[in-house]
Amino acid sequence: MFTALSEQLAAVLKRLTGRGVLSESDVTEALREIRRHLLEADVSFEVTRGFVERVRERAVGALQLKAVSPGQQVVKLVHDEIAALLGGSRSGLDFASVGTTVILLVGLQGSGKTTTAAKLARRLKLEQKAPGLVAADLYRPAAAEQLRQLGAQIDVSVFDAVRDAEAARCRTVIVDTAGRLQIDAEMMDELRALKAAVNPREVLLVADGMTGQDAVKIARGFHESVGLTGVILTKLARDARGGAALSIHGVTGVPIKFVGVGEKTDALEPFDPVRMAGRILGQGDVVALVEMATAAVDAKAAERLAQKARSKRGMDLQDFLVALKQMQAMGPMKKVLGLLPGVNAKALQAIPADDKRLKHVEAIVLSMTPAERADVGLLNGSRKLRIAKGAGRPVQEVNRLLEQFQQMRKLMKRM
Repeated sequence: MFTALSEQLAAVLKRLTGRGVLSESDVTEALREIRRHLLEADVSFEVTRGFVERVRERAVGALQLKAVSPGQQVVKLVHDEIAALLGGSRSGLDFASVGTTVILLVGLQGSGKTTTAAKLARRLKLEQKAPGLVAADLYRPAAAEQLRQLGAQIDVSVFDAVRDAEAARCRTVIVDTAGRLQIDAEMMDELRALKAAVNPREVLLVADGMTGQDAVKIARGFHESVGLTGVILTKLARDARGGAALSIHGVTGVPIKFVGVGEKTDALEPFDPVRMAGRILGQGDVVALVEMATAAVDAKAAERLAQKARSKRGMDLQDFLVALKQMQAMGPMKKVLGLLPGVNAKALQAIPADDKRLKHVEAIVLSMTPAERADVGLLNGSRKLRIAKGAGRPVQEVNRLLEQFQQMRKLMKRM
């Protein structure tokens, strides 16, 4: 996400930090470039103008500081202002202290409401919130059936009415409402009547992040008509510009609470403005990386790997295969690498992190006997040929894997 914008802003700020002394004209020129890049990324004009004016005003004072690099001060100002644009601080869901919490999902057709309802239900189930789903889209014939199929995948019940979910003792109820191709008076009248009937604690707009400024207009329209409490941006992983995310809070004052980062039911992340600002500026997101690893990695297996790495003999290929599967459990490699500090968008594009190659490596290791995995010294030419045929890969790829494994084992011992 934010690929193009991240690359452009990182380049501008790198030039500032590379100078020992900054003048006001240097900052003005940099802000002129940042303004252009924000507008190209589809950030609204009013939000961009306010952002640049605030950074310029604060940067003048930063230039007077001698104890800290002026360039670094300007980078921090830009980071803080981007975080402020995105909402300032993380905003979670508001749950009722007593009784059922009803969450109303609204939005246009095609924004991903039904899929998002299932993603949100899965997340709430993991948080022990006992969710239920309600199919309230009476216009799209397949909507209720789609919701039932998704509910079956995540083992969450789907009901026809909120009262049925409450009778089933659901602590949270997610209502999937009908959408339209565009905002119209009839749609808003229906939503207002539904809101009055179910008395939701949260009214969340599901907006397609790829629609750019249209997403901002849609958010403003829904907020003025039904009163939003938050936004869930979908398809953000495919949007290289990110203008919608940077504009919605500034225009409506409504926080972005979640972002959809993929098609599967586990691809919904809480939105944290401060951490997202770090990602945009190529500063990584180590907290997200740790959270991802905590959720995906087997702690006992990781400890065993660490012990083997510290041992005299070191890791073998069986351990390497376990480590590989742990890495795969964390998700696509480029997504994982993108959370590391210093890996900006441009650098990430240059990394040959092909997830298919990880499958090829797994196939090669699995084609070996247990003895060969334990002792790579056994692998002569004929054995390598047999392994290559078994894995359906060329012998050169087997040799390259063995070289990389030896390098990794030496590195792990040093660490």
